[in-house]
Amino acid sequence: MKTLWSAWWRRWPHWVARATVLWAVLYAGFGLACALSGTALIYHGGGSGASGLGWAVVVVGVVAVSVSGAVVVYGLRPALRVMLWVVCGLAGITAFSLLMDVITLLFGQGVDSRVSAVNKVLAAVGAVLLAATARSGRLPAGTAVRAPSAAPRFVQLAAWAGTLAFVPYAAMKFVWASGGTFGGMSGAEVLAVSERNGASGVFLALESWGLDPTALLAVLGVFLLWGLVRPWGQVFPRWTLFLGGRRVPRWLPLVPALLGAATLAPYGVVGVGYLFLATAGVVTMRRGDFHSSGDALLVGWIGMVAFAVYGIALIVAARSYWLRTRRACRTGVLIGGSGGA
Repeated sequence: MKTLWSAWWRRWPHWVARATVLWAVLYAGFGLACALSGTALIYHGGGSGASGLGWAVVVVGVVAVSVSGAVVVYGLRPALRVMLWVVCGLAGITAFSLLMDVITLLFGQGVDSRVSAVNKVLAAVGAVLLAATARSGRLPAGTAVRAPSAAPRFVQLAAWAGTLAFVPYAAMKFVWASGGTFGGMSGAEVLAVSERNGASGVFLALESWGLDPTALLAVLGVFLLWGLVRPWGQVFPRWTLFLGGRRVPRWLPLVPALLGAATLAPYGVVGVGYLFLATAGVVTMRRGDFHSSGDALLVGWIGMVAFAVYGIALIVAARSYWLRTRRACRTGVLIGGSGGA
């Protein structure tokens, strides 16, 4: 069974276009159902959103059906590859903030809108399928697995930048979780705000124990980042040999890396841009749950810089991992070294 599965999976360039067609039909149908029923696909906090987005989903689905269907019939032509990447970009934009929904579910909280969450999941799956279809004509025959290698120095410097960007963020969270005061807010006030905003029992329990859940996720994010740039991120430890092999499947680190990068990088970059305008006095910084706009601005800078720098570093690291773990073109030869951008 495992051999049959491996053989089928290795033939993904031959079936991925058909899988993309099936996804596109499903996605277009989902958008049509939302549009005809007036169901909102964007949550605005008050339970209302733009139901017209359903028609945009229909358009994306129909275009995806046409392009991927043409790939099935005529093969992967240059013009079709360009269209696939365009639709992939649109699907990726639609899947924005999916990571935030995943985080809320991890801590036992419900998502703001189930329909919106389903739309993001479908869009994320479509982005992966569309990208795979666009790449399906570039896999050389008779390839060999590369030996684990480290990322180039530039990529590792980006990983250091992404790691250090989270230090002020983690320190701020630690101060609050330990009962201290930062940005005019005490740990007790932060805990009360979390409870008022509907935080789950798991989230509140961790906070009461001095463990901030978002800081723990930041640690996991840094672990993922370094796994993408160091050789150990491509090989399972010896004690995990029961998993069926020493090599780490490429999708295992790349899926969370791409999901995190697609959410945190634009969220952080846009947030930093807004904070620049607020600092310059062009726009007014909303106070939110803080005691003053200045406190909100300080905390905002710490959070948004961390998200932006880490998100960009994750993009750089994921691209390097993708390139370094591609199969080599010479059959039966393992190519190692620390090269590969």
